[in-house]
Amino acid sequence: MLAGLGRALRSGRRQLPGLLGRRDGCPPPSAPQVGLWRHTGGGWSGREGAPYSTLVPSDEVTINYRHGLPVITLMLPTRSERCQFTVKPVVTTVGAFLQDVQREDKGIERAEVFAADGSKVSHATLMEVLLMNDFKLVINNTAYSVSPPVKDKLSSEHATEMEDIKSLVHRLFVALHLEDHQIRKERELLQKLDHLKGELLPLEQMKARIMDSADAKTSRLLWVGLALMSTQGGALAWLTWWVYSWDIMEPVTYFITYGSAMAFYAYFVLTKQDYIYPHAKDRQFLHYFYRKSKKQRFNVERYNKLKDDLAEAEESLRRLRQPLHLRLPIQEINDKD
Repeated sequence: MLAGLGRALRSGRRQLPGLLGRRDGCPPPSAPQVGLWRHTGGGWSGREGAPYSTLVPSDEVTINYRHGLPVITLMLPTRSERCQFTVKPVVTTVGAFLQDVQREDKGIERAEVFAADGSKVSHATLMEVLLMNDFKLVINNTAYSVSPPVKDKLSSEHATEMEDIKSLVHRLFVALHLEDHQIRKERELLQKLDHLKGELLPLEQMKARIMDSADAKTSRLLWVGLALMSTQGGALAWLTWWVYSWDIMEPVTYFITYGSAMAFYAYFVLTKQDYIYPHAKDRQFLHYFYRKSKKQRFNVERYNKLKDDLAEAEESLRRLRQPLHLRLPIQEINDKD
């Protein structure tokens, strides 16, 4: 008889037969009193349990579907009572489910889920995916093997109808929470803009000083070039009319012109650009600017990165405030700005 009782206890869900006789004068019990067992890895340890009409070990994790939603029933180790958790497979993740279990019983220090092959299941995995196959639920130092019930496959029409319902629910959720999301996003963008402008302010001031210095040096160089050309013209005129004759100075001016052509060609070879005065001025300005920036330790790359982030944030804020996004007339948008 004791061997039969042990097999009945370990069978999981079979009905416990009436093993004990009834004494005279004593009413029959509503359900048999059984001792429940838990497997902790090192052996089986006994525990007194409450009467159950269907024999289900108190430490077993069961999954049943109620109103189309899975209900996971498990034993809370600290409180020694079974607790039911109703999950939404399409929305609830494994991490959210484990957090609910730990929130229900503060004595649970470790709660993890492993696949049948022993690999750990990510907390970002949806419960819908987890319930497709068997898995192991580890609570503290106890592992429970869980076998989800097999659901009937939906027909193609029913599946299409469910997809339509999901799409409708998604649109309703977006319509109800769009305004709050836009307000929160706008607040985040405004805070980001303030932060970027605060970081850019000292860099802008330093950049303005460096640009003024580089522009002044470039302008001086242009005036020096004009002065040298004027001096060259005056010297050639003095030598032609007062010192020598045109017959002597003509070859000199030819070689001066040829040397200028060689200088322009050398500029093209070095810079891969034609010698155009505005381009040459900009190139010399950048040369002075980067040399001055290096001396004053002005980080040009960081400045450009901040400017790009600022432009991106401003563009995102502008698109967020568009009338089509806020569903407001243009005049109200302008008043809000």
